[in-house]
Amino acid sequence: MLLSFLAEKKGLNPCSKKLNTYFYLMKEQNYAAAFEELQQIVGEMEMGNISIDDLAIKVKRAAELIHLCKSKLKATELDVQKILDELDETADNN
Repeated sequence: MLLSFLAEKKGLNPCSKKLNTYFYLMKEQNYAAAFEELQQIVGEMEMGNISIDDLAIKVKRAAELIHLCKSKLKATELDVQKILDELDETADNN
C-alpha cells in the first residue's frame, strides 16, 4: 500500500525497476553524500544554472535530501544519547 502511494507520488509504476532502484538509493545514501548533493543543488540555484523546466525537480530532490539528512542526524543523536546514558549507568553502578 505504501509503495503504491509513493510510486503514484513519483509518477512511477509500483512494480518498476526504476522505483525499486530509487528507494534502494534513498535507503543506502549516506549523510555525507546527501549533504554534498544538496550543496550542489543549492549552488546551482544560487548561480541561476537551473532551467525553469528542471527547477521543480531540483527543489523536490532538495526536499528529499533535507529529510534524509534530518533523519540521519536525529538517529545519530538518539544513538549517541543512548551510549551516554549507558555510560552514566555503568559509572553509577561502580
